Amino acid sequence: MALDRPRTIPDDATPRERELLAENARLRRIASALMERVESAGVAGAAPYAAFEHAVLLAEQVRERTEALQQTLAELHAAKAEAEAANLSKTRFLAAVSHDLMQPLNAARLFTSALEEHELPAASTRLVGHVGRSLQDVEALLGTLVDISRLDAGVLAPDVAPFPVSRLLDVLAEEFRQMAAARGLTLHYVRSEAVVASDLALLARVVRNFLTNAIRYTEQGRILLGCRRRPGGLEILVADTGPGIPEAQREAIFQEFQRLGERRDAEDRGLGLGLAIVDRIAGILDHPLRLASVPGRGSLFAVRVPEGRLPAAPPSAPAPAWEGDLLAGMRVWVVDDDPGICEGMAALLAGWGCAVRTATGLAALEADLDAGAPDEAADVLLVDYHLGEGHPDGLAVAARLGERRPGLAVVVITANHDAAITGLARQRGYGCLLKPVKPLRLRMQLVALRGGSG
Repeated sequence: MALDRPRTIPDDATPRERELLAENARLRRIASALMERVESAGVAGAAPYAAFEHAVLLAEQVRERTEALQQTLAELHAAKAEAEAANLSKTRFLAAVSHDLMQPLNAARLFTSALEEHELPAASTRLVGHVGRSLQDVEALLGTLVDISRLDAGVLAPDVAPFPVSRLLDVLAEEFRQMAAARGLTLHYVRSEAVVASDLALLARVVRNFLTNAIRYTEQGRILLGCRRRPGGLEILVADTGPGIPEAQREAIFQEFQRLGERRDAEDRGLGLGLAIVDRIAGILDHPLRLASVPGRGSLFAVRVPEGRLPAAPPSAPAPAWEGDLLAGMRVWVVDDDPGICEGMAALLAGWGCAVRTATGLAALEADLDAGAPDEAADVLLVDYHLGEGHPDGLAVAARLGERRPGLAVVVITANHDAAITGLARQRGYGCLLKPVKPLRLRMQLVALRGGSG
C-alpha cells in the first residue's frame, strides 16, 4: 500500500524537516496497523474501508432508532399518566358525591318503609311493594357503582374493631330470610356468639354479596348462613343447593362483569360486579376467601375473619321490662339537613310508636327545644354526619346535645365510608349506620339501645 512506502529524506533537509519526516513515517505505520485491524474485523469479503463505513452506518441507525424509541416511550408514559389522572379524578369525584347521590334515595326508602307500616288497600300495598323493590334495585346498583369507585380511588380504608359476629349476621339473616322466602327458598341460619375483628360495614358487604348470589342462582332448596371455627379465626360461610360452578369458571367469576349462566329475568338486574367487589374488599381486609362447589349440587363461599376480643365493660343496671311494642314511646331526636329525610324518618319512626322531633340543624333543634317544655328530653339522637357547609358535623352536634341531655344514646348516619368517621363514632360510644338506611337495621339498632345493650 502507498501508505506504507517510506519517503526519502533529502540530503539538504534541515534538522527540523528531518524530525517532521520521521514523525510522519511513524504516524503512517500507526495508520497502517489500524487499517489492518479494521480489515480483520470487517465484513467477510469486503474492502476494509467499506467495512468501516458499514459499521459506522449501523451505529448511526441504532442511535437514531434508540432515540425514536425513547421518544415513543416518553409519549406513551405521558398518555398513560394523563389517562390515569382522568380516571382517578372521575373515581374520586364519584366517591366524594356519594352523599348527595344517597340523600334522595334514602328519603324515598324511608317513605316507602313508612307506607308499608300502614294498613292499605290490596292494590296500594302491591304498588308500594313494587316501588320498594325498585328502590332496592337502584340502591344495589348505585351502591355497587360507588363501592367500585371508592376501591379504584383508594379512598376505602378499613376501620377494624372487635364486635360479636351475631351483630352482623342476625340482621343479614332476618333481611335475606324474607328475600329467600319470596323465591320459595328456605334460609337456615346457625347463630354464633364468637367475637371477630374486622370492619363491620365492609365485612357486611362481602357476606351480603354471598347471600345475594346464593338466592339469585338457587332455583329450589335452601341457603345456609353460619360460621365455623378455624385456627386463629372464624370462617363465615354461605352455602346453597344451586347449580354449582364449573371449575373452569371459578376464577373468572371474581372478575368485573363476569356472570355465571344465562339468567336474565326481570328480577336479575345485577352488573356482575358483586364478587369483584368481594375480592377487592377481602384483599383490603386481608381476609382469605374460599370457594367450594360441586356442579349440580351447590356452592359454598366463605371468608375467614380473625378472632377479636371485646374490651371489658363495667356492669350495667338490668334493662327495664318494656311492655307491648319494643319501640313504643321511645323519644327520638332526628337531625338531618335534608327536610325530606327528616319527614321520611319521622313517618317511619312514628309508625313504630316512637315520639319524634326533627330538625335540619343544631340551632333549629335547640330553638325548638327552648320554646317547648323545659323537661322535654330524648332517649336517642339520630344525626346525619354531613349537615351542610359552615355547620358543625354530626359528631359535634351529638357532643353538644349530650351536654344538654346526659346519657343520650347517639346513632350517627352517614353516606361516607371514611374509616375515620366510624372510628370516632365508635370511640365515643355512638352507633353508626350507612346511607341509605335500611329500616330493619335501624329498628334493630333502636331495639338494642332500648334494651340497654348498645
